[in-house]
This record gives sequence, structure tokens and C-alpha cells, in this order.
Amino acid sequence: MNSPDLLGLAFVGLFFGLMLVSAAYWRNRPARAVREIPAFGRLRRAIGLAVEAGNRLHLSLGRGDLISTRSAVAFVGLSVLDRIARSTVASDRPPVATSGESMLAVLSQETLRSATKFMGADFDPSRGQLTGLTPFAYAAGTAALIHDEEIGANLLLGSFGDEVALITEAGDRCESLTLAGTDNLAGQAVLFATAQEPLIGEETYAGGAYMGAGGMHQASLVAQDILRWIIIFALLVGAALKLAGIL
Repeated sequence: MNSPDLLGLAFVGLFFGLMLVSAAYWRNRPARAVREIPAFGRLRRAIGLAVEAGNRLHLSLGRGDLISTRSAVAFVGLSVLDRIARSTVASDRPPVATSGESMLAVLSQETLRSATKFMGADFDPSRGQLTGLTPFAYAAGTAALIHDEEIGANLLLGSFGDEVALITEAGDRCESLTLAGTDNLAGQAVLFATAQEPLIGEETYAGGAYMGAGGMHQASLVAQDILRWIIIFALLVGAALKLAGIL
């Protein structure tokens, strides 16, 4: 194992350790205050409207391969899907999930099944759909679903490329709210220009914490903040040592 691999492994281990310590510290304490992200406020209002007015919510998980680095944001999306399903199971039009990767489609069905079973409702497997296996086939299938199901709000939380523009355009045509975040730089650029509520950077990974998915999601925010300050401190120390001629 070379030095970059060891450094990456050490970074992951440090992050996981900080999460465990943070989760233990905040377990018996009030929830940690977090900064307001307007996108999640609008999403919570959309969930309320889905129950009251019978609007359908749509969550798309992207095309992230579960055995690659693109899986992280998809798992955040699955956590948010579970919270949305539990909150809107009593609606006349329960939420629907789409994805462009076969294992993600299976996991979305299992997430919806678990949530509806927990709430004592009937489960419809068609609520978790695989809309295409190539980027533009997936985007075209998802756009058609948005139009056919008369979606009230779209949450795009996964790995998307520039094909995501087709999905956001479909949301605009149906006059539905689109909240979106991705780990792909090209997708982020498209979403910043086309989504009503784009999630930038680490905001994408904070979805579980802001939707109340569990203590470990809150702990991950604390770990992110600690590591951010560690990196800033390391950069400042390195710059000072460079100026002093030590490095």
C-alpha cells in the first residue's frame, strides 16, 4: 500500500472516530444547533403539503455505483427517502423514487417497503423505479415520470452528470419545486443554474441530519466541522513554516 492510500485510510479512520466520539457526546444532550439551509426548509414544507393536498414527492438517487466513491451521496439519499416515506405514508399519493443503477433501484424499493411496513401501510413496488441504465436514458425516463405523475416537488440527491438538466427542465415544465445536490462537479454546475434550491458542497451530505435521520448524521456534521478546522490550521501552519524557510 503506497503513501496516498495510507493517508486516505488514516483520514477515513479519523473521520469515523470523530463521528463515534461526537455521537457518544451528544447522545444524552439536546440536539446540536445547525445553520439554516433554506432548501431543507422548503423541502419540509413540501412534505407537509404532500400530506395535506395530495401532492406526490419524487426523490431521484442518480447513477452512483455502490462499490465506488460515488456511493456516499446515494446512501444519504436513501436515508432522506426513508424519512420522506415515513412522513408521507398517510398521503393519498405516496412518494416515488427513481434511479439509474440496478442496485440503487433495489435499495430504494427496500427502503420504501421498510418505511410503509413500519407505518402499517400497503407497499407498491412500482414506487421504486429503474428509469434507465445509461445517463440520458435515465434522465429521459425520470423526466417522463415527473410529467406523468404530476410531481409536486423533486429531490435530486445522488451522482448526476450534465444529463440532470433534462430532469430539472421537466420539473420546471410541471412547475414543481426542484431541490438538488450531487457529488459530480459537472452536475453541480448544471444544478446551480437550473434548480430552484441547489445544494452546494457538503450541504449535499447533510441531508440526513437536516431531515432527522438519526444521531450519526448529526455526528457527521460535527466531524466535518472539526476536520475543516484541522485542515485550516494545518494550511496556516504550513504557510508560516514556508515563510520562515523551515519547509
